[in-house]
Amino acid sequence: MSANASSITVQASLPSDEAAFHAQVRRDLPRNFAANLVHGMLGVTGFRLVTAPTFVPAYVYLLSNSKIAVGLALGAQYLGMALSSIWGATLIEHRRRVMRVVYNVGWLMRAQVLGLALSAYLLSGRAALVAACLFLALFGFFNGMQSVTFSFLMSKVIPVERRGQLTGLRNFLGGLIASGVAYLGGRYLVEGNVFGNGYATTFLVAFVLTSLGISALTFVHEPDSLAVNAQSDLWERLRQVPAILRSDVHYTRFFIARTLAALGATALPFYAIYAGKSISLSGAMLGYLSLAFLLSQTVSNLAWGAMADRHGYRRVFLVSMVLWTASTIGLMLASGQLMILLAFCGLGAGFGGYFVASQNFVLEFGALHERPMLIAVSDTASHLMMATGPLLGGMIAQGFDFIYVFWLAVAVKSLSILAILRVEEPRYRLQRVHPEDD
Repeated sequence: MSANASSITVQASLPSDEAAFHAQVRRDLPRNFAANLVHGMLGVTGFRLVTAPTFVPAYVYLLSNSKIAVGLALGAQYLGMALSSIWGATLIEHRRRVMRVVYNVGWLMRAQVLGLALSAYLLSGRAALVAACLFLALFGFFNGMQSVTFSFLMSKVIPVERRGQLTGLRNFLGGLIASGVAYLGGRYLVEGNVFGNGYATTFLVAFVLTSLGISALTFVHEPDSLAVNAQSDLWERLRQVPAILRSDVHYTRFFIARTLAALGATALPFYAIYAGKSISLSGAMLGYLSLAFLLSQTVSNLAWGAMADRHGYRRVFLVSMVLWTASTIGLMLASGQLMILLAFCGLGAGFGGYFVASQNFVLEFGALHERPMLIAVSDTASHLMMATGPLLGGMIAQGFDFIYVFWLAVAVKSLSILAILRVEEPRYRLQRVHPEDD
């Protein structure tokens, strides 16, 4: 991609250097695969307790009794992610090694989960609501940085043909544990109001699990990058975004498809609240809904990973978006506990596939030194939509009805499907253009 050419620090890269780089990647692959698997497994377990459309929305709704407040709290999280993604790219794109940045940002992200738990224990009413919004915004801010830095690290140390296996296995094992923890959290922690606040205890469990996970990253062996970009400030990189989008039409189409899909997450915080119109939304029922959403997301990850390694992430994106859209319609038509649980299974599997594809698809565009900004630009637009969507959805739900929020989500996800159909599978094209990155 020519957009970044002016900012590349020219490196003398001999065939022997490239051979040594790839030899090290292959030599360290078992160690790095295992470290990434443990980190991701425990991270998925803990963070899904925070990001699943059950505990946090229900907690915020309990504090505020306002659908707009639910949208505002979730919107604050994704706004934080949008604000930090490109900054995260500027922190690493000039570094030959990025492990230290990944580690530090990861701990800052986990500190916000601890803050959310402690504020729920110590505060109540409006103060607890304000604190929850603040910690969710900071959680999102550091999450946006981690998404860029960690994705880039994985693209360096895990070859493209093994990423689907790693992602699928990591999300399967982590999601399997998360499903059980989510059920137990709803059934016993929230329902039993453990330690005086079941939601706070659930968030504390999330902090412990994710903290154990990040410790595994200390075992990663990262090779020096063969080429890096010159160090630049945030505003300079922001000015280059239009050129980045013009440099590859298929990346731009993926960018549009992912942005529309993210706006389709407008309804995400309201799944459980909407289900509460038909069934009693007790702590136990929150546990069942969380179990259905997370377990289906978990089991489907093995299929998504296998599909990605065999056919590429374009197909995963397409199939998962169709499933997610159909399941949203299914939830609107569902009546009774069984039908709602089945709809949550489809929502979990579809959203899980979209999440896997959107994070990994972008890693197959451009050369290695270009990827921090490609990841950041894609993440920024996605997170802006996921920040706008819940707030817009909350206003629509408050002023009209949930059904309009869900139909809006169906419409934009359908447009995303049309956009991704115009994207060429980049894997085989990149093998011709950048064979050294595979």
